[in-house]
Amino acid sequence: MNIRTILFDLDGTLIDTNELIIQSFLHTLETYYPGKYKREDVLPFIGPPLYDTFAALDEARVQEMIATYRAFNHAQHDALVREYETVYETIEALYRNGFRLGVVTTKINATAIMGLKRTKLDPFFHCVVGLDDVKNAKPHPEPILKALELLDSKPEEAIMVGDNYHDILAGKQAGTKTAGVAWTIKGREYLEKYEPDFMLEKMSDLLRIVGVESV
Repeated sequence: MNIRTILFDLDGTLIDTNELIIQSFLHTLETYYPGKYKREDVLPFIGPPLYDTFAALDEARVQEMIATYRAFNHAQHDALVREYETVYETIEALYRNGFRLGVVTTKINATAIMGLKRTKLDPFFHCVVGLDDVKNAKPHPEPILKALELLDSKPEEAIMVGDNYHDILAGKQAGTKTAGVAWTIKGREYLEKYEPDFMLEKMSDLLRIVGVESV
C-alpha cells in the first residue's frame, strides 16, 4: 500500500467522548421524556447526526432538542472528555512522518475542534470536516471526498479510521481503505460485520499498517 493520507472519525475513535455523549442524551431525553430512557437505551444513538436521532423521536421539536443537547454537551465537555491509549503518540508520529491527517465527523466543526484542543491533538490535523461542512453525513462518501480534496489527496492513497458502521461504509463508498477500532462502544464484533480492511486493537497498530516504526 502507498498510504499517505489518514482520515479519522473523532468521537469514540480519537477521543473518548462516550460518557459525554451518553450524559448529553440522557439529559436531553429526561428533559422531554421524563423517566422514559435509561443508559442502555441511548447507546444506539451514538454515531448518527443529532438531527436524525431526534427527528425519529419528534420532528416538530428537533432543533429544540439539539439546542438542549449541545448546551449540556458544551458545558460538560472538558470535564468528561478523555484520551484513548496511544492516540496522541500515534498521531504525533504520523504527523512527523509527513502523513496528511484529517478529521471527518458528524459533529459540527466548532465542537469537533473543541475536542481536538482538549486533547492537544489540534496542531497535527490539516483539516476538519464537520457536519456543517457538507450536505450529506457519513455513511455518504461526501465528507471523506471533501477531506481528500482539502488535503490534495486521492482515495487510493487514503485510509479511513472509525468506530462505527458509517465510518467504514463511507470509506468503502469513497474508495479508501478502512480501519475499525476494537475499542468501539458498539463492540468489536458489531464493527467486524462491516468488513473493514483492518481492525486496530490500539491506535498505535496503525503505524505498522502504514509503514512507520512504532513509538
